This record gives sequence, C-alpha cells and structure tokens, in this order.
Amino acid sequence: MSLQGTETIKVERHQQRVTVTLANPRLKNRLNSEDLADLLNLVNRLHQDTTVRVVTFTGEGDCFCAGFDLNELSRVTEDQRLPDFDKLAQSIEDLRCPTICALNGSVYGGGIDLALACDFRLGVEGMELMMPAVRLGLHYYPSGIRRYVARLGGKGARRLLLRSETVGGQDLLDLGFLDEIHPVDRLAAAARSLAARLAGFGPLALEGMKQCINGFARSSAELATMEERFQDVLQSEDIREGIRAQREKRPPGFQRK
Repeated sequence: MSLQGTETIKVERHQQRVTVTLANPRLKNRLNSEDLADLLNLVNRLHQDTTVRVVTFTGEGDCFCAGFDLNELSRVTEDQRLPDFDKLAQSIEDLRCPTICALNGSVYGGGIDLALACDFRLGVEGMELMMPAVRLGLHYYPSGIRRYVARLGGKGARRLLLRSETVGGQDLLDLGFLDEIHPVDRLAAAARSLAARLAGFGPLALEGMKQCINGFARSSAELATMEERFQDVLQSEDIREGIRAQREKRPPGFQRK
C-alpha cells in the first residue's frame, strides 16, 4: 500500500516501520483543517496496512506541534464546529499497531492529545508542555479529556487542563506524560531503537494486548471479546514460531498469522 505524504507531512518507511513527521517548523508545526484531514486519511491507511508493525510520529524544528491554527480556530468556532483533533487523536489511539511519539521539542494545545494518543512518548531535554484551552475560554473536547484522565489520572489531567501550567523536565516524567527524556541529538536514535524492538515482537500479541490496555483504561473493554482475541493468538502460527525460535536460539520470523 502506497503511503503518500504532503508538503507539511513527511512519511518515511523502513521495512515494517513507518515514521510520520510534521514538517512545518516555521509555524511550529501548527495544524489546520487540511493537515488534520490528511493525517486522518494517512492513519486510516496505516491501520489497514497489516505489513506496518510500528508507527512513529515526530516533528521538525524545536516544537513537536503547537496545536491548531488559532486564526482558523476563530472561524470554525463562529461556525459552531471544531477542528477534527478529536477524530485524529482517536484514530491514532485505535491504530492497530504500537505507536511512538518522538517529541522533538515543546508541545501545546491539541498537539498534546496527539502525543497522548500514542502508546509511548519520548521527549527531549528542555521541552515544555502547555494546554491553553481555559486561557482562551475554550471547553476542551470530552474525548480528549477522557484520554488525559486515562493516561495521566485525574490529578495530572486537572493540573494540565484546569491550571493550564507550563510543565517541563522531570515533571513530564513524574506526570507519566513522558516515558523517557533524551538529549536532542539522541532522540531519533532512541525512537528508532524502540521501534525496531517493538517490530521484532509477535505482532498479533502486541496488537491484541494494546487493544486490551486501551480498552481497560477507558472502561470500554468487553472481557468476552478480549478472551476471544487471546484464544485466537494462542492458536496462531506466530506463537508456534516464537516457541521454535526460542528453542533454536534464533530471531523469530513472525508472519502475523
């Protein structure tokens, strides 16, 4: 399946790993409605392409994403509609395979939700985070608030959403927003290393457990469905290959079947 980028969104593929880069550093990778639509279409295509085993989201410049273009936000609120950040973030969270957000710099507004939608978040020294919704008098969309609570707990969600604090450094680790912090020049290598590690694991098991974790976190998991998925993987060729490879002391050749 062909995965095409745009002028402001780059797509690179290396074997079973795909990297999506926000590439508008002059505007701090702010997103407009067209960007959101392009990203949503891309994520949907990645979901359907079962040869893709890990997706990494990152950005160019010193900011991962400054959220939605405020000039356009003033127009869409007058029309009583909101940008599709909620649809995009949900599609990233629901993406079949594991996702990594390699935050190359600071993150603001809706960009925070895109990062929270990913399974793993790696940041850089000196980065900061700030959600300006209450400063603008904006009620953040409920599905995003749910994600804040699921990922960070009520205390973390209140700190970021209600106090609108600028948070950085060790606090981002303590909140659970970041899994790791790296020097700027080592972030890409750290993200590649994690992506390669994940891509080498059993994809059916990874995908199934990711869905379980997200489902339980948002209290939407149906245990019967989870049990059925568990049984399916238990009968898969992949688990037999994994056991053979362990016995033969070689890397497994998982086929996702």
